[in-house]
Amino acid sequence: MKLNKSIAATFALGAACVTALVAAGARAAPPAEECDIPQSLVESEIDLPRVLTEIKDKHRLDITVIGTGSSGLAGSEGARYAYPARLNDALKARLSGSDIKVTAHVQPKQTTAAMVSGMGKILSDDKPALVIWQAGTADALSGVEPEDFRASLDQGVEQIQGANADVILMNMQYSPRTESMLDVSAYADVMRVVAQQRAAPLFDRLALMHYWNDEGTFDLYAATKKYDMARRVHDCIGRALASQIINAAHLDAVRIQTTR
Repeated sequence: MKLNKSIAATFALGAACVTALVAAGARAAPPAEECDIPQSLVESEIDLPRVLTEIKDKHRLDITVIGTGSSGLAGSEGARYAYPARLNDALKARLSGSDIKVTAHVQPKQTTAAMVSGMGKILSDDKPALVIWQAGTADALSGVEPEDFRASLDQGVEQIQGANADVILMNMQYSPRTESMLDVSAYADVMRVVAQQRAAPLFDRLALMHYWNDEGTFDLYAATKKYDMARRVHDCIGRALASQIINAAHLDAVRIQTTR
């Protein structure tokens, strides 16, 4: 499933734009606090028991984000505005009284197999209660066979859960500029299957961004050199992730019990 060089180069250019989300113009886009996050896309039938225990017993939550370029933003202040930092702020706002720490490990163009090779050290150093693992983009771009991708993903999730951490899998971004050049559906399907088999929630970033594009919240097709839209999309993703974590760990119920 190798891409020829011209297609790979074209997609890489498009992916680079999407990674920074500078391929996002505006259809009179609303401010970030108004972006719509459908409840159906952040609900989870799978629990996050370790997260619940950490918040309930220790009032603390250490989260590790492992991802490729689409988990970061370019520029000297990129990390401040990328979704890991926005997630950190969103959880602090919603879980007042708890110590929240989100640590991001972002390596552009790294395949899932390569991420697995460094997973042990990250888990040992961070000792997270929750790992958010963004994968699939580099594998699709590199032409990694879906079955090989599945094997690496499954191995990594097993390693994370073996380290007594919950895991959320995050799939790839939606890009109308590149979808005609590379079909990522096989990789998205693999992530959904592995998530179900390993009892791990899936954060469906692909569907969420597709929804925003269709609804006109963000125009992910029009090219622009401005970074304000990129920051707003990442802010929305961070808050959507916070909602999924709180839902899956039943943290709203914990807050009610502890404030009575």
